[in-house]
Amino acid sequence: MEFHVEFESRKELPLNCQELAVLVGAKVLEMEEFPFQAEVNVVVTDDEEIKEINTEYRQIDRSTDVLSFPAIPFEEPRQYDILAEEEESFFDYDTGHVMLGDIMISADHVLSQSEEYGHSIEREFAFLIAHSMLHLLGYDHMTEEDASVMEERQRTVLDALGITR
Repeated sequence: MEFHVEFESRKELPLNCQELAVLVGAKVLEMEEFPFQAEVNVVVTDDEEIKEINTEYRQIDRSTDVLSFPAIPFEEPRQYDILAEEEESFFDYDTGHVMLGDIMISADHVLSQSEEYGHSIEREFAFLIAHSMLHLLGYDHMTEEDASVMEERQRTVLDALGITR
């Protein structure tokens, strides 16, 4: 698995974002039984930039903690058969990895939410990676039932890694 992490925020996060993203991302892929090697791009930015992107792509004029940009149009979570049907569209020719998509995280939100929820910065960043990875694999939280499923999967991943509140 490859994670490309770019740090564009003026605020520092006192953790190794690359290492933590790979650890959490790999666990999500393992637990979701993703059958291929994957590639994900992560940008850690600030509230100002994420607000601009949120406004442009979602027409929501405010900052947010994380944005996910899936590269694969999964109709349902874990329906990986689309990758076999349209293989040339989703695989990187150089690496052979599936390009899952992009994640954008606000360092401002990581810092403020870790304080607000009373847990570590590491836990907040790991949670946002797990949350976004599930979006890249087709999960969503538009209904209560979907939100419940997604929350349980996030919790299971973080618990398996010993990253708790």
